[in-house]
Amino acid sequence: MFSQLLDSRSAQVIELGRIRQANPRDLRTDYHVRPADPAKFSIDRIGQLKHDFHEHPLLQLSALADLAKYLAPRNQCRFVRPGITQASSFEHDPRDPQGKSIDEVFERIHEPKSWVALYNIEAHPVYAALLEQIINTVRPNIEREQPGIFLVTGFIFLSAPPSVTPFHIDRENNFWLQLHGRKTMSVWDRTDRSVVGASAIEDFIVGQTLEGVRLKDEHRERSHDFETAPGDGIYFPSTSPHMTRSDPDWVKSDDGVSVSLGVTFFTSVTRRHAQVHHFNRFLRRTLKLSPAEPGSSVLRDSLKAPLGHVLGATRYKLFRKSEPPGSY
Repeated sequence: MFSQLLDSRSAQVIELGRIRQANPRDLRTDYHVRPADPAKFSIDRIGQLKHDFHEHPLLQLSALADLAKYLAPRNQCRFVRPGITQASSFEHDPRDPQGKSIDEVFERIHEPKSWVALYNIEAHPVYAALLEQIINTVRPNIEREQPGIFLVTGFIFLSAPPSVTPFHIDRENNFWLQLHGRKTMSVWDRTDRSVVGASAIEDFIVGQTLEGVRLKDEHRERSHDFETAPGDGIYFPSTSPHMTRSDPDWVKSDDGVSVSLGVTFFTSVTRRHAQVHHFNRFLRRTLKLSPAEPGSSVLRDSLKAPLGHVLGATRYKLFRKSEPPGSY
């Protein structure tokens, strides 16, 4: 699809606000993401990746500045408050805390502690096609275990060290790619209940709250820490706790911005697990039970999932709650 998009525009690289002419011989359609160890890769656990999308013209700083101008009026450029740490709650706002325009943000993005995230980049059709291209390079790795991919979305994080992204979890599976600069990604096994309890997972899936997801000092020794550079990536499944840190020791005068891309998606399995979480939360809160978690029994999940679907539909429609993506 992406190559067709390029062909339909006479092999021009679209950078949103402007169109930069490119030599067709310089345009590639063979970018890839691949597991670092294909024989050991599983969509159910953390794995290292290799890629070359850091070379893609749409993922360079000038193109991302144009993308940000497109997303800002839609409140899809997000900012964190000054002084956050990895243990802070992960709260973000569509306004820069210092009142800078999006143009000023990118003009000063090299300044220490700068931080901006571009949310749901698939809102622009060119980037939606790019995300599909990325997913298609790993689709066989995904679908042999989790068929039914849907709602592919993208999030780009730009920061100048020292900078962090706080400890949190997400609903989606995530192919996380380092594009520019360096960053330390810390990820925990999604089944490690000493780090995030089952009830906190359920509250997040059902109620969209991270109140029970908090980093404690004793958690740090249980993380998988990856030092990443351009071309490196990490895959982690839905609800895997994670956080990032970028230190200034690698910064040079012409290289001081860390940029990473999270390509996230749901599958038939993540949807079924969400349905089971709905039913488990009901059992835990109403009947005071300690139900088995999703994935522990195919039979139990097959019985719980339809009931969880009904509970989810009832909750969001009866109480006029917004439905989280892939929630039931």
